Amino acid sequence: MFLALREVRRAKARFGLLTAAIALLVFLILTQQAIQNGLLTAFVGAIERQSAPVLVYSTDGERTLQGSVIAPPLERRIRAVPGVAAAGRIGQSTFTVRVDDREDSDAAMIGYDRADLGAPDELSAGRLPRAPGEAVGSAADFSLGDRVRLQAERAQGDAGRALRVVGLARDAQLQVTPTLFVAWPDYVAAVEAANPDVKKVLPSALGVRPAPGVSAAALVRRVNDASEDADALTRADAARKSPGVAQVRRSFQVIFLLYGLVAPLVTGLFFLIITFQKSAALTLLRAIGARSAVLVRSLLVQVLLVMAGGLALGVALYAPLSQMTLGSITLRFDPGAVLFWSVLLLVLGLLSAVVAARRVLQIDPIEATTGGGAR
Repeated sequence: MFLALREVRRAKARFGLLTAAIALLVFLILTQQAIQNGLLTAFVGAIERQSAPVLVYSTDGERTLQGSVIAPPLERRIRAVPGVAAAGRIGQSTFTVRVDDREDSDAAMIGYDRADLGAPDELSAGRLPRAPGEAVGSAADFSLGDRVRLQAERAQGDAGRALRVVGLARDAQLQVTPTLFVAWPDYVAAVEAANPDVKKVLPSALGVRPAPGVSAAALVRRVNDASEDADALTRADAARKSPGVAQVRRSFQVIFLLYGLVAPLVTGLFFLIITFQKSAALTLLRAIGARSAVLVRSLLVQVLLVMAGGLALGVALYAPLSQMTLGSITLRFDPGAVLFWSVLLLVLGLLSAVVAARRVLQIDPIEATTGGGAR
């Protein structure tokens, strides 16, 4: 311990630069992790936050609310499946809207006919709609009291009808778009206003609750067995298997793999170079009686100090950034990710010192009398 700290004090700049490099690496990893989580939440947060434990799409809908349509015969077949305690229609469309006096923008609207099968399962502020013309908005995009008017309704001269945001749901966007949850009659009215030629508004999916004693996974199997036109998924699977989610995860995993390789390479190379540079001093220490175990422990203490300092500084840089919003993507401080990467990088850093430690163990004290330690 004494040798390790003494050397760190004598070479503050050298060890400081390595600590800063590790801190920058940790900062980049955690920032990328936060961006990945925020991006995935912005893609499918509305699916994860809606209240139905099972979602049933049509098979040709590619597991998206945008592409799925549940025809009346399929709806009747799903409702008749044994183990279905309740089912509710869920519709989704995207509209051009104006919020108060702001510029026009796109917004996804999700309509439900049962609050317990399609509405947000938890609100960060306000309440669920109780009257016509009320909506719950994604917290990142709306505020309580916002008035939202569809462009189609304004074009038709309907000046009196607008949705009022009475509740907010955190992390409840769909396809990185501001999202509104409304009761089914308001959703039907919005679709009909945007497309006056529509004859009947059909649901995009059905939210289904299993009967007591039936698990969500078991109900998924029953629904899929009942009709080849039905594609049932648990809420978690509906979000995880949504198109694009797997591709985003794989892209970030490649980045994380590269980062994971850089940390041990940088740390290992640094300490190996240091070991070679001070080989003469290490040989002399061995010649005067210093044990190899003491020198190896000193090396490992230095690795721990550098890695711990880099991790602490990297997390300190990441913490304020994790409270920011990048466009429609809300970042979050993820303690699990901090713990995972801290342990992983610390372990990789220690493993990277193995080569340098082996070099220390191979030092021959006799070389102190021949000058061989300088090689």
